[in-house]
Amino acid sequence: MEVATVADAKDVHAIMTAAFSRYKHDPFPTSALQETVASVRKDLQNGELAFFYVEKNERVGMVRCVLKKDYLYFRRLSVLPKMQGKGIAKKILAYLEVEAERLNLSTIRCKVRKSEPKNIALYESVGYVITGEEDVEKEHGALPIVLMEKQLH
Repeated sequence: MEVATVADAKDVHAIMTAAFSRYKHDPFPTSALQETVASVRKDLQNGELAFFYVEKNERVGMVRCVLKKDYLYFRRLSVLPKMQGKGIAKKILAYLEVEAERLNLSTIRCKVRKSEPKNIALYESVGYVITGEEDVEKEHGALPIVLMEKQLH
């Protein structure tokens, strides 16, 4: 894993956009596709963390994180489409556990579209549990979301 800097905003954005492109024609398009290199750069400047998964000297995965008072919140977990299904997301999640423990945080949280059972199953397979549900208001109505978390100790 490699820590992203503000100068890496273009690569963070490129991996995220490629991974989330499958939502382009979804009735509830993801807000990830509305982000720009400039907005990613601003988030990184404002303290958001990002990490790359690197394989054979190529950045093929990425995750963005926000440090909260007592937990690590991650979002936009992204793996390039050509590399999906190879266990990279699980490796990124394992890295987040190490990072959270390094920061003395015992909880990691995320939000997942309820309509993505494969993503929910992925997180459950490494110890995340659903702790709640909410609806996110979108242009075409409410998008059901599940809140998930993992207790590290």
